[in-house]
Amino acid sequence: HVQLVESGGGSVQAGGSLRLSCVASGLTYHSYCMGWFRQAPRKAPERVAIIASDGYTSYADSVKGRFTIDKDNAKNTLFLQMNSLKPEDTALYYCVFDARFVGSCPQSFTYWGRGTQVTVS
Repeated sequence: HVQLVESGGGSVQAGGSLRLSCVASGLTYHSYCMGWFRQAPRKAPERVAIIASDGYTSYADSVKGRFTIDKDNAKNTLFLQMNSLKPEDTALYYCVFDARFVGSCPQSFTYWGRGTQVTVS
């Protein structure tokens, strides 16, 4: 059973940085996609950044050049480095995982963490 636990959220001023972490357990897959979604109040969830088991990454246009996704396979931990934060980045950030990776990652993900709040003022 896959479990995802996020941490690292908080409140920062515009232009600041935060680094989110997601510790995953129950991962027994060699081929997978992981990533981050976010949801702001009264808005639909938005895919922020994705990384596949082969190292492929993709980013939403709104965060390209500011956010970086990476992972520590030895520690089963996923990261999201967020720089030059803007008020519009304010949202609940979710770590996601899916074992369906055949050349590309799915649009929807099977496993979600509970989220960590990021507030930029």
